[in-house]
Amino acid sequence: MKRRLLLLGSLIFVAGNVVAFMHAWRFTHFTDEPGVHSPTPEQLTTAHKLWVLLTGVHNPRPQSELTPSFQVENISIPSPNGMLAAWYARPDTSSPRGTVALFHGYTSSKAHLLHEAGYFRRLGYAVLLVDQAGNGGSAGSRTTIGYREAEDVAAAVRYLRARQPVTRPDSLVLYGVSMGAVAIMRAEAELGVRADANILECPYGTMRQTVYNRFHSMKVPAFPLADMLVFWGGVQNGFWAYSLQGEEFARRIKTPTLLLWGTADPKVTRAETDAIFANLAGPKQRQDFEGSEHEPYWLKHPQEWQGALSHFLANQKLGQ
Repeated sequence: MKRRLLLLGSLIFVAGNVVAFMHAWRFTHFTDEPGVHSPTPEQLTTAHKLWVLLTGVHNPRPQSELTPSFQVENISIPSPNGMLAAWYARPDTSSPRGTVALFHGYTSSKAHLLHEAGYFRRLGYAVLLVDQAGNGGSAGSRTTIGYREAEDVAAAVRYLRARQPVTRPDSLVLYGVSMGAVAIMRAEAELGVRADANILECPYGTMRQTVYNRFHSMKVPAFPLADMLVFWGGVQNGFWAYSLQGEEFARRIKTPTLLLWGTADPKVTRAETDAIFANLAGPKQRQDFEGSEHEPYWLKHPQEWQGALSHFLANQKLGQ
């Protein structure tokens, strides 16, 4: 009997790792298959949840299908992850205040930040919208949910610094959403990136917690499959995924930072957001958006979102 139980336990363990390995691969690698990304866990039916649990998500390569309403310059930026596609646009004013570099979230692209870029241009900033590796027009086919994307942030900052006058460099603001926000945090904490200000929308506390949150959204037990998923996702992509901790990165960030979060976000919890904000080592401000989920905050709170950004940037006295 003990031998049978041991055999059964071993089979379950092996099967669980096989499923986790497949999920991790599909979660971190984009395909060229047509179609749309699998719906969020909250949108799945019970039958669809079971299918996704067995087969993994459908993860087509994110595309930049929207067209800018303002004139942009197509830019190619060399990164350790391959060549990055980006758009650069000058400010909508004759008195520029600096540059904002924008970094999108998971399964997204630079085109999804055109609204935000347009607002920064009206405030007097040039903008650089970057397709992170594997997304949109950039090289590659994988995502590491913020780890290697930090190298893309560093590459974009190097590009901007190189095109600025040495005698009077422009003020630089880094703006990131979810994965993009964590990439900025790691770039500053571990890769030596320095900016004049950060605006971070809904960065996650840890990679482990964000995977657990996904299982909770599907209303299925997270342990042990979630930990297997984190482990294999890191192994497949050559890094220790448990080290992706926005909470810890925050301790080494002295850049003035505005942290934004939606109170109804099922993917990033209040506890994670509280920990990041508490750990930020420099000047900091925070703005919560009541009822907003893991989505652009200007959708439900356009005036509040604009006010938070303009007030924060005005306090930094950038470009003066």
